[in-house]
Amino acid sequence: MKPLSRRSFVGHAAAGVAALAAPALAAGEGSLLFKPGDWHMASFQHLLHQDYEAKQIFDATAIDGGNALGHMVNALNGLQFGFGIPASSIKLVGAFRGQASMLNFDDYLWEKYRIGERVKVNDPKTGKPATRNLYAASDAGVPPKYASNDPENEASAFHDSSMQALRARGVQFLACHIAMYYIAKDTVKKQKLQQSPEEVLQEFTAHLLPGVLIVPSMVSAIPMLQSKGNFTYLRV
Repeated sequence: MKPLSRRSFVGHAAAGVAALAAPALAAGEGSLLFKPGDWHMASFQHLLHQDYEAKQIFDATAIDGGNALGHMVNALNGLQFGFGIPASSIKLVGAFRGQASMLNFDDYLWEKYRIGERVKVNDPKTGKPATRNLYAASDAGVPPKYASNDPENEASAFHDSSMQALRARGVQFLACHIAMYYIAKDTVKKQKLQQSPEEVLQEFTAHLLPGVLIVPSMVSAIPMLQSKGNFTYLRV
């Protein structure tokens, strides 16, 4: 996928993902455990109670070449074209935790903290560890320009597995606060940084991709989505 600056991405994507966008955190972003006032619970409650015909969680703990994103494309297309459910009646959630948390990070974090080196992801353009998030931006650009509007054509938006394209199709991505806390702590230790884990965590939260919503912990958010929101669950 083509590199894209966060500034460009945010500026062009804002209109298309306004309904998905939510502030990352309220207060207490450097703490390990969140209380209700420390995060945007209202945004999560809105996600829980939205009325959709099909609602599904994709739980991922590894980057795995963007495997979870490909499954989301298949689910969206199967539900819309195979089952005849309108796109506006489908809601998918990308629940990224563990190593997969770094799918939510922008290019700045991938470069500064050598994430490609850490997770063994090489950039096909350089053959070296990626210094950009290969899974974030679409090859179609911003705003996207696709060669076809035909769902049967793999050059259409219906086969674009970038996070940018999936957000445009209504996918909500979640970030696990506790996972990011421990990634920050491990990063300070391994890279022998002068920053505290709390400072690195605050930088992580400031450089999430547009529209990502932080939850206190993914293993608590998932059962809430299932029990209160009637989302079905898929481990990918």
